[in-house]
Amino acid sequence: MLRALNTLQRRRRQRHTLKLGAVQRGLTMLEIMIVIAILGLVMGLVVVPRVMGMFGESKVKIAKLAVDQYAKSDFPKWALAHNDKGCPDSLLDVLKYVGKTEEDLKDPWGTPYKMICGQGNLPAGASGIAVFSLGEDKTEGTPDDVKSWAAAPQ
Repeated sequence: MLRALNTLQRRRRQRHTLKLGAVQRGLTMLEIMIVIAILGLVMGLVVVPRVMGMFGESKVKIAKLAVDQYAKSDFPKWALAHNDKGCPDSLLDVLKYVGKTEEDLKDPWGTPYKMICGQGNLPAGASGIAVFSLGEDKTEGTPDDVKSWAAAPQ
């Protein structure tokens, strides 16, 4: 009888031990939340700045494509149709002629593109008209200006 009692107590301990083992094998909700928080911090510190940098670079590329198109493609079309005028009154005249709107006159930073026209006024390397964007800082004459007659700023 004593032996049967010992066997019964041993089985109860084994069953209790198995239940604790099953609980300890899984992850708690708190542990999962901590892992997710750590992953969020890593994403915020490493990935987000790189994505924002690429977003800024894409704005410069868009502005460069626009100023090149306006000066080297759209203006010659306008000039062929208006050979009595040397310069358009504004860049908007050129854009309207090729079917664009006033919204196309704004660069990716929301500032209107600028135009320089006239043989005596053109910067070196420009022909016909020169078109430029003030860039992210919206100040003329700074290194971030995007110009149709120069390479895109780095």
